[in-house]
Amino acid sequence: MNGATLTRRGILGTFAATAAASAIDLGLPQSARAQSAGRLSGSQIDSSIQRAYDEYKALNEGKNADYIPALAQVPSTYFGIGVTGGDGKIHEVGDAKELFSIQSISKVFTAALVMQQSGAQKIEDTVGVDATGQVFNSITAVEQSRGKEMNPFVNPGAIATVGNVKGTSPDDVWHKILQIHSDFAGRQLDVNEPVYKSESDTNQRNRAISSLMSAYERFPMDPAVAVDLYTRQCSINVSAHDLSVMGATLAFGGRNPVTRKQVIDPAHVPGLLAIMSTAGMYDDSGKWLFRTGLPTKSGVGGGLVGVSPGKFGIGTFAPPLDAAGNSVRGQRGITDIVRDLKANPYAQFG
Repeated sequence: MNGATLTRRGILGTFAATAAASAIDLGLPQSARAQSAGRLSGSQIDSSIQRAYDEYKALNEGKNADYIPALAQVPSTYFGIGVTGGDGKIHEVGDAKELFSIQSISKVFTAALVMQQSGAQKIEDTVGVDATGQVFNSITAVEQSRGKEMNPFVNPGAIATVGNVKGTSPDDVWHKILQIHSDFAGRQLDVNEPVYKSESDTNQRNRAISSLMSAYERFPMDPAVAVDLYTRQCSINVSAHDLSVMGATLAFGGRNPVTRKQVIDPAHVPGLLAIMSTAGMYDDSGKWLFRTGLPTKSGVGGGLVGVSPGKFGIGTFAPPLDAAGNSVRGQRGITDIVRDLKANPYAQFG
């Protein structure tokens, strides 16, 4: 191990990736894989998500994101939970099929696309994989590191990630981005056009970030094209049902348990889960990992996707957010479900 890896990124990322790899079939003996799978029954999952739903459906904390006007108009009472296991069965409760814009959760799956096209090293070399310690749309963080040592889950890194997708044209790049999201979800997804328009009309800061990252040569694409594709990507419609399948695809080594399609190379999954663990919940990532051990990614549309490697993927939808931009009811519900089902990836060490 060289000195460059002895950073917060190196320590936390290596730990998270090691735990993730231990729960995914990356060469473990059959007995160890069976143990990691947890043998959760459908009735256990149904009971757990119902209890969490009943406990938090009336919780009235937080508020919708309003810097994208269309998001402020989404009814704040929506609450849905979905869980997908390795057998491909989807367990859900509440508003689990209600569609909403994926927002920053999309960053995970476009990063997966770049890894699949160009290898994981591409992400590390052009975007970085370090938690910035600053807000998700910080320009100061870009200037401090000249566009390096970011990660694909904050806006500068996410826009640069889009800018590194290979394609013959902007339309071809968009097709690839939408397709990998659809492959993870196991159905054809599309764009929430009102959200896309609303976000395009108010994304001046992201346009500045895209130009700045381009100036530091973090991606080869025209920065105006990159930010438009990024905005469209954030406007993809999903549900908690979809997010649970997308999370389960990561939980089972990049293979969608519903369609059985191998969406990405299993070798890329531990790295994605490591970044989700250290940077997926913005300012609350450290506290979240401490409480649940679950690699998770939030979106200001009110969604959360979580991955319990070898056990299940979980998706929630509840629009009101806390100060860090994470769904309040979603966090509470997932925390209870993880504890109830003993799904913390690190529990094997306790």
